[in-house]
Amino acid sequence: MSHTTEPPAPCCPPLTERPFTAEESERAARMFKALGDPVRLRLFSSVASHEGGEACVCDISDVGVSQPTVSHHLKKLKEAGLLASERRGTWVYYRVEPSALAAMGALFGAAGRPATP
Repeated sequence: MSHTTEPPAPCCPPLTERPFTAEESERAARMFKALGDPVRLRLFSSVASHEGGEACVCDISDVGVSQPTVSHHLKKLKEAGLLASERRGTWVYYRVEPSALAAMGALFGAAGRPATP
């Protein structure tokens, strides 16, 4: 049984392209809010860097908080559209939503380059 969320809509244009609309600001803020917690950022990083592109919750839950707290943080990351999950037997496997990484990359992609005149 698959437990996935809808992939997020593309977040926003690069920061240097134009000011965000209200809707774009809301989408970006949801991602940043989810990643603004150190435990969630650590879990997201663990999933993103895990071999094979996905991680069993059993492999990433050692982040210094209880298992119910890990589950809470993973749920928040899923609600923000950053992770997808799938139950296989007794374990849940997580993977980063490719569209979320693409959106974050696009958001900051041009930020380091000077705007062209």
